[in-house]
Parts: sequence; structure tokens; C-alpha cells
Amino acid sequence: MYQFSPKGVCSRDIKFDIVDGKITKVQFTGGCNGNLQGISKLVEGMEVEEAIKRLSGIRCGSKCTSCPDQFSKALLQFKGAGV
Repeated sequence: MYQFSPKGVCSRDIKFDIVDGKITKVQFTGGCNGNLQGISKLVEGMEVEEAIKRLSGIRCGSKCTSCPDQFSKALLQFKGAGV
């Protein structure tokens, strides 16, 4: 399981698994529980590239980022590590 510490959002931690290029589990700590559970369920089974494409750039209110955007950054970090 990979771990990412988001910045500028209410969630404090994101943990996720990737198997064969697909997201298999996502767990947010903190943030809007119902919304983040929904996002987690929606991206499970999705290709990493597709999730990045769909979630990158989403904003939360007046913030320049959001929990979904931060998750896309976590996935980009995962990709950059060549894991």
C-alpha cells in the first residue's frame, strides 16, 4: 500500500494500492467522509492514467486544489517513482 500526505485540503492522508496499472484500493483519512468514500469506490479498478486525467485540476471552493486533485498528484508521484 502506498501513502501520500496531501497539502491544502482537509484530508490528512491517502493510502492506495496499484495492481497491474489499476487502482485496487483507496483510503482517505480526514476530509468529507461520504464524498471521499464515493471517490474511492469510483476509481477502484480504474487505470492510473485515466484517474489522473479525470481528477487532476479539480478545485474545492476557493482552494486551488481538492482531495481528488491531491489523489491525482499521489498517482503522478507513484508513476514518477517507476513503481
